[in-house]
Amino acid sequence: MKTLCVVGYSGSGKTTLLCALIPLLRGYGLKVAVVKSTHHDVDWDVPGKDSYRLREAGADAVLLQGPKRWLMSRPAPSEVNLETLSASLQPLPDLLLMEGNKALALPKIEVHRPGLGRPLLAAEDPGIMAVATDSVLNIPCVQLDLNTPSAIAQFIRQWIKKED
Repeated sequence: MKTLCVVGYSGSGKTTLLCALIPLLRGYGLKVAVVKSTHHDVDWDVPGKDSYRLREAGADAVLLQGPKRWLMSRPAPSEVNLETLSASLQPLPDLLLMEGNKALALPKIEVHRPGLGRPLLAAEDPGIMAVATDSVLNIPCVQLDLNTPSAIAQFIRQWIKKED
């Protein structure tokens, strides 16, 4: 399994880019999974529902199984790492895209919009191998056109082949 983080500041377009990339990468025959990182506490359950009651009763994990989708709820480990996350993804995908997780020492593509007035992460993170942007930047790493997801998907495909 190859793992690639898509990083950038809030509002830069990370989720929009991933939504465009997923069908393109699947078109190459890749099995793709995504881990969406957030700084907010997450909870899909609501008080009073059976799954909520089971979790509140002390279940270490609750798997809500429906005809088309499963949802798993369990406490997050104190430290996030690739091994812990990938253990939840069986069978393993060909490509794990992680939205966020800037601190992980993994290959990354930065989504950068100068109009947001935020600094370039690539200047401080050697793990960033490319910057997807809507502007022309003077940077030492690969620059990708944020408005051309097919070119970004091709870049990822070539990176996967090179890593194999």
